[in-house]
Amino acid sequence: MTGRAHIDGTWEPRPAVRWEDAFLGGNGRHGAMVYGDPADDRVIVNHHTLVRPNGSEHIRPPELAHRLERLRDALLTGDTTAGEQFGAGRPLAWVQPFHPAFQTRIRPTQASVPAPGDDRALVDYRRSVDFATGEITAAREGRRSQVFVSRADDVIVQRVTSPGLAVDLTLDHALPGAPPRLAIGRSTALTPGGGRLVLRVGYPDSELAYTGVTVVRADGGRVSVASEGIRVEGARSLLLLTRVRRHAGDLDLAAECAALPGDGYPALLDRHLRLHRPAFERASLTLDADPYERALPGSELVRLPGSPALVERLFAAGRYHLLSSSGVLPPRLTGLWTGDWDTAWSGAFTTNANLNLQIASAAAAALPEASEAHAALVYGQLGDWRDNARAVFGARGIVAPSHTDGESGHTRHFQRAYPLHLWTAGADWLLEPLLAHAETSGVTDPRLVEALHEAALFYEDFLTRTAPDGTVALVPSYSPENRPANASWVTVNATMDLAAARHALTVSADRSPDRSEAARRRELASRLPDFSVNGDGALTEWAWPGLEENYDHRHLSHLYPVWPLDAINPYDTPELSAAAHRALVLRGSENDSAHGHLHHALVAARLRDGARASAALNAVLAGDFFHDSLMSTHYPGRDVYNADAAHALPAAVIESLVQSTPHRLVLLPAPLTGCPSGELCGIRTRFGAVLDLRWSADGTATAVLHPTRTARVDVRTGGGSTLTDASAGSTAAPLELAAGVDRVLELGPR
Repeated sequence: MTGRAHIDGTWEPRPAVRWEDAFLGGNGRHGAMVYGDPADDRVIVNHHTLVRPNGSEHIRPPELAHRLERLRDALLTGDTTAGEQFGAGRPLAWVQPFHPAFQTRIRPTQASVPAPGDDRALVDYRRSVDFATGEITAAREGRRSQVFVSRADDVIVQRVTSPGLAVDLTLDHALPGAPPRLAIGRSTALTPGGGRLVLRVGYPDSELAYTGVTVVRADGGRVSVASEGIRVEGARSLLLLTRVRRHAGDLDLAAECAALPGDGYPALLDRHLRLHRPAFERASLTLDADPYERALPGSELVRLPGSPALVERLFAAGRYHLLSSSGVLPPRLTGLWTGDWDTAWSGAFTTNANLNLQIASAAAAALPEASEAHAALVYGQLGDWRDNARAVFGARGIVAPSHTDGESGHTRHFQRAYPLHLWTAGADWLLEPLLAHAETSGVTDPRLVEALHEAALFYEDFLTRTAPDGTVALVPSYSPENRPANASWVTVNATMDLAAARHALTVSADRSPDRSEAARRRELASRLPDFSVNGDGALTEWAWPGLEENYDHRHLSHLYPVWPLDAINPYDTPELSAAAHRALVLRGSENDSAHGHLHHALVAARLRDGARASAALNAVLAGDFFHDSLMSTHYPGRDVYNADAAHALPAAVIESLVQSTPHRLVLLPAPLTGCPSGELCGIRTRFGAVLDLRWSADGTATAVLHPTRTARVDVRTGGGSTLTDASAGSTAAPLELAAGVDRVLELGPR
């Protein structure tokens, strides 16, 4: 590999032993986890829709609205524990857990291939994944296995080539954590030049099931039925095509088999590349990295946390994994992948922090696929969100849940310590990435306008109480997943709720064709309390007298107005920006969760603190958060497979170099200390221009804007650099951009 090939892929000199180290492929529906072991060539098959029935799918939001006014009375009169039993006492019901389907296995018919512990197994061995193609390859001494997950044909494709292949092929459901009472059905059939394997898996205590199909095509040799699979002897190559479907019946299965493509590997790959390669190559990051470090396998590179080559590779891997896990749904806590049925936190979509952090780069890093997948989740659940608003709060509009399995959007997480059913900011928080997508693309989905309207409708019904100072009180209120040092979790005027209410009302008013409705919502927003600053000079997490801060916490919910809303920023609200910065300085990292560090980095970048953004990113780079697959973990020491760090890292890098709103561009707001020079290309801005940026260690930089629509933009720099519009030969005042007319901005040294 040379040039960008070192960046746009990773490799290992040995097969994966643990599923966490398996290389990953995906098309946003199917996922593949590839071990690359010639002695037991395993590919774990995943699908976004595979969730195990556990009874929670039937849970509806509790009818609590008739008790709401009593709760409000108690909270407003100072009862700090009044919310502890509001909806609590119900059994804690996790969403339906995400699980793997099965693994395809290709094993030699005789012990002719050395086991992984044998040194001979590593001779001439190489396992690699090419992010630009999505192709995962394992090669050793004439044997080659290639796997990709087709975006064009929605199928997992594997080709194995070797002289005189003699192997057994099976579909193996016995993955870690698999329930003991799965109902397993198999069928095997021979076809001209190959065969077909079918595995049907029924869930315990349920009539539901899922079905996997693998079609096998052999180039030469003899194919026969062997035990629970197919034996191939003397073939030159094998082609495997695998699909899985949840709740597929016999007729569905027959249709699936008939629908599997009949082309050979090159044609299948070509159709896939037409979709995957352009998507991945829209944006890129190149740093001044050591060529030797660039050439290292990922398992060695991750041990060099100060290496620019590591940042390059993780940036590319993060975009690749985000693209690969976004399609019918956005990424789960584990992206699109798991090798274990006992996935932490049910492998859910956790919406109060994790999901938004994972897709934080989608708009800027030119991955509309991720934004569209997020839209599919949100718009597909709006009916359930309406149920939540009505049942719990007696209100019109929408309230989002804190956890979802991708099927139900009903709130169901009831705990005294985590009263997430009383989190009202969720709809606004989850709609914000769709606003970013609309502003970046220049196209507003009518469903977004309607959802924003419903978010505002909720606040019109919910904001009925006033504080002693005459402002509107948000009560009950909850700041995920924290509590005041001197009160219980359910409170008044959590800053995240305050920011969400003001944003929802204002944004909806801006888009409303009804003037009286728009005026009513702006007036209601004007009656909300101001953000609060405490005696430490910090933005408070609760804008309510007497509530004390709990600084050591992994969540940064109260800094929602900084990132991503930009309601508090150094340019328009410098005093509040300073208070938000003070809140960030005082914030601890609690249990060192990856999402906490990356959230910290994103907020620090918005507040132009490059040193703090760098420190937060370095806590992840140096914390042993990455498996050999370059998928990340939730905790340091590679503990708990989790996509937060992997997917959020590109956003932290981009925010340190480029930030945009519909009317502002900020260049080099918070450069990372370990990346003194480099090139960031293909970044999408919220005013409709593609941006390429080159920067140097001496503080000089060149930004080239490629506008796709007319815009007037204020340009700022992060460190007092001089800024010149090289296209006009003058100092850069607000830029008047015209579609199709490139502009070049030069930054002088600080």
